[in-house]
Amino acid sequence: MGLNKVIVASFKRGFEDKCFQLIMESYAKLLVTKVIQLNWDENDITSELHTHINQNPLRLKWNIVTNVEQHLPKNDTKKEKGFAAKLPRIDLRLVTINSDLEYEYHMEAKNLKETDSGLKRRYIDTGINNFVSHKYENGCLLGYVLEGDLGKTVEGVNKLLKKDKRASECLHAKPHNLHYAYYESEHINSFTLKHFMFDFIQLHSA
Repeated sequence: MGLNKVIVASFKRGFEDKCFQLIMESYAKLLVTKVIQLNWDENDITSELHTHINQNPLRLKWNIVTNVEQHLPKNDTKKEKGFAAKLPRIDLRLVTINSDLEYEYHMEAKNLKETDSGLKRRYIDTGINNFVSHKYENGCLLGYVLEGDLGKTVEGVNKLLKKDKRASECLHAKPHNLHYAYYESEHINSFTLKHFMFDFIQLHSA
């Protein structure tokens, strides 16, 4: 049993790393194509990221299936007319099957601007909190920075967390081999949430 747990944990870590590589390579493609506009909705940006993930030959090599706006069924949902529309949805879902193991990884995206406290509040309330409450599981947050300075934008999120007396849950920059703007936050029950900040301002700064 112990060995099985080790194998499953290794499989999950390996799959997560592959998901990160796919999303980072997709982000790099967007920086080259410069198709993203700073007034786009987060779903527009996620759709473009998803397109490049689908076109990446590594996705097929690694046997990964992806989709956007995926329903996340809950066992306690009352099955009545209209119930599906009320189910939580995650922005980006990646799934792999290897032998008798299947694993899902979820990415939730939020637009962010340095001077927009409403967006930063939403990043906390419908991003961080949804993972902490386990409404979303097995995943990370993607922050699309569309105005101002990336570092100051993250500082703004942290100021709101401190205002909520949640200083211990602030985002802290960590080294990552695939991305320079990577953060982690620590939450209850030793839960670590991963955050990747994507700077799209540079597309229109020249």
